[in-house]
Amino acid sequence: MAYKLINAAEARPGVAIMVDGVPCITKSNDISKTGKHGHAKCRIEAISILDGKKKVFACGGHDRLDCPLIEKKRAQLLSIAENKASIMDMESFETTEIAMPAEDELRNELHEGDQVEYWTIEGARIIKRKI
Repeated sequence: MAYKLINAAEARPGVAIMVDGVPCITKSNDISKTGKHGHAKCRIEAISILDGKKKVFACGGHDRLDCPLIEKKRAQLLSIAENKASIMDMESFETTEIAMPAEDELRNELHEGDQVEYWTIEGARIIKRKI
């Protein structure tokens, strides 16, 4: 479900967009303007928020891109398993299981009882940082 639609030429670095159904953060947008009756073309490089993979695609400058809704929330880390973590939301006190982050730096920092920031993006939840 898209939060809003933007033109491809408006996708500045740092803007969240959907690429092939995957939420991504825009890293660069190269806009080339063509001749008298031509249309602008955009070459957009984006990094997936969920798995960190790089995605590059080209489209027209007036093509519409979906922007996902990103909810940033705080939680307490209750327990850590192999690749799953159990967290409790600090506002609603709801407990859920969430996949552990892929980055080794963040994974090594997290311990039981820590407060973390997690993002809910298009139904998927990921731990972004330790608070």
